[in-house]
Formats: sequence, C-alpha cells, structure tokens
Amino acid sequence: MTRDLLTQAYAAMRYNRRRTALTMLGMAWGIATVVLLLAYGAGFGRAIEVIFANWGTRIIGVFPGRTSQQAGGQKAGTQIKLTIEDLDRITAAAPLVNRITPEADKTVSVQHDVRTYDLPINGVYPNIFQILALHVAEGRLLNPDDEGSRGRVTVISSDAKLKLFSGEYALGQHIRIGGISYQVVGVLAPHMQEGDDSVNKTIYVPFSTMSDFKDTHYLDGMWMSYEGNDSELVEKQVRGALAQQYNFNPDDKRAVHIYNMMKQLKQFEIITAGLKVLLGFIGTLTLGIGGVGLMNIMLVSVTQRTREIGVEKALGGRRRDILFQFLAEALAITFVGGIAGIVLAYAVSIGVGRITFYSAVAKNAEAADIRLIIDPSTVVVATVILILVGLVSGMLPAIKASRLDPIEALRYE
Repeated sequence: MTRDLLTQAYAAMRYNRRRTALTMLGMAWGIATVVLLLAYGAGFGRAIEVIFANWGTRIIGVFPGRTSQQAGGQKAGTQIKLTIEDLDRITAAAPLVNRITPEADKTVSVQHDVRTYDLPINGVYPNIFQILALHVAEGRLLNPDDEGSRGRVTVISSDAKLKLFSGEYALGQHIRIGGISYQVVGVLAPHMQEGDDSVNKTIYVPFSTMSDFKDTHYLDGMWMSYEGNDSELVEKQVRGALAQQYNFNPDDKRAVHIYNMMKQLKQFEIITAGLKVLLGFIGTLTLGIGGVGLMNIMLVSVTQRTREIGVEKALGGRRRDILFQFLAEALAITFVGGIAGIVLAYAVSIGVGRITFYSAVAKNAEAADIRLIIDPSTVVVATVILILVGLVSGMLPAIKASRLDPIEALRYE
C-alpha cells in the first residue's frame, strides 16, 4: 500500500513537472539562503578569532595611570609609577602568569647608510615575542644571553626593514639607534596593522640596553601571558598586588590601566552569537516563503485531485493513507529542493571565496577576512529547519485532503 501511495505521489509530480520544478526552485533558493547566511555567521566568528589570535588571546597589558579615588591617606590624582620589582610581585600574586616582560619605549632616530628615520624602540625581555605572538621571518629572536650580556643586538619589524634596507639583506648588518651601533639579528614577519599603528615599524632591543636611550627605572608598561581561561581572576590578582604596593583602591580602574584581551574577545563572541541567531532567523524566514509556496501548490493539487481522493476513499482508502500520500509528495519536493539548495550554496561559497572584511581597514589582514566555509554543523542545522518547514507546509494540505467527504469529493467537477 505504501509503495502504491509513493508511486501515485511521484506520478502526480511528473504530471505537473513545471509546477513541481518551480516549487523545488523556491525551496532550493530558501535552503541555499539559510546555509549561506549561517556560513557567513560562522565565517564572521572565525575572522574575529583570527584577529585576536594574531595578538594572542591569553594576554594582559598593564600600564601606569593616576588614582581617581582616595585610599589609605593617598589623595586622588597620585601618579602610579611601575618598576621592575613589580614583575616579581605580580608573579607571586598571580600563579597562573607564565610569562611577563617589562616594556620601555621611546621614538629614536635610527640610521642605516644614508637612510634616517624616527622609529619606535621597545626595550623588552625575549619572551615578548611569545606573549604578543610575533613571528620571525628571517634570522632569530632575542634570547636570554642578549639580555644578560647587555648585547647591542636588535630584531626589527617588516616596515622598519623596508625603510632602512629597502630590498637589501638586513641580517648581520649594523644600524645606529640614537647614535649607538646595534646589529640586526632578526626580522619579524608582517603583522596585522590598523591605521597608524606602529607594530610593523617597531625595533626591539634587550631591556637591559634600553638604558642607552632613557631611564628605565620606571616602566612604560608590562605584558604578560597566563594559563587557563580565568582572565578575570588573573586581572584581579594583578590589580590587587599593585594596589597593595602603591596603596590605592583595587576598584580604582584609573590607577593602573589593564588591557585584558580575553575580556575583549568574550564581548565579540557575544556579538558574533547574536549575529548568527539573527542571520539564522532571516534565513528561516526566507525559507518560510518557499514553504508558503509549497503549501499553496499542494492546496491547489488537493483541489484539482478532489475526485481522485473521492475514488480512493470509495475503494477503501483510509484517512491516514490519503494524508501520507500528499505529505510524501510535499516532502519529496522539499527533499529534492533541499539537495539542490545545498549544492547551490556550496557552489556560491566556492565562487565567492574571500569576502573583504578586516583587510579593508588593516594591512596584512587577509587571513582575517570572511570565508563562506560550510561546515557539517551548518548543513545539519539547515536540514533541520528544512524538514520542519517541509512538514508544516505539507501537513496542512495533507490534512485537508484526508478529511474530504468521499461523497462530496466524487460529486466535485
């Protein structure tokens, strides 16, 4: 019996080929829209992750500020000055911190041959490159021996190399930083850079030699990385250690400025989740339009086949048999249209390739552009939505067909 009903459903679809094809096209367009919108949402999320991974996600920057609250006899407006001893205080108070470096920076005149530029110089510990996810393109990075021996060596960024050396080979060459000769031991790979950010112009030297250019007793800041995912705990421990040392209120956010990358990432994750829900909702509405078209066509089919339904019932056809016949026809159209839509979505995603996103405002940021990558979870979600739409769209006409009175149906002209 079931086979006969499926055969009748298939014959009805073949009889109205043009109508069936157009209905399938509507369903295909709807499911392709759902898949592509979900893929866009996933691609947006991946782009955000790449942007943050470019700088490292489990990192915290600490920079001195001024107190804004009176605490322990200290009046508001007191300047906080960080020192090298604070590194030990922080590592003692925050056991999750696994790397920490001081930072002293200054813009200095840098010369090579006849080329002279004012470039930012950073005095840091060698672990800065692991903390900030800076990668070497040529040569090597700074090491503990350079720091311990006050070695006058430097690692330069990609734009600094271009300015000072143009197309020449930089490794082993000497540059004069503030009139003092330093040997280039490494060149960094290009980093994502927004606007006037100087990340690709910076020249890194051992912190111990930064005293050639400025007093390093007071730090311009500190960078650290930590283990685990509890960034707020680490931030609280860091702020608490400094508050105890400098006698300010731990709740005073202006006394020291703490940049918590993980906190920023979580905020963007909330935005990304909201965007995915919105895009999924829009896609479902679009697919719903195709479902309305399917429902309309099936209602027309019920009307046109009223006498046929009457004959089936007169010959002993049960209500559920009629229901299954029309529901099977609707689901068949939905199924074929769904497959066509998913194939169309894959074709569009491959054809579109990379959608300009972060590279529109940042240099070296092509990896953070959006790609319409359709993963299995996207297809599963879209398929569930498709099945629900197909069931709702096919069920109402099928129920109408199953409830027709056989006598009235046989009289229908």
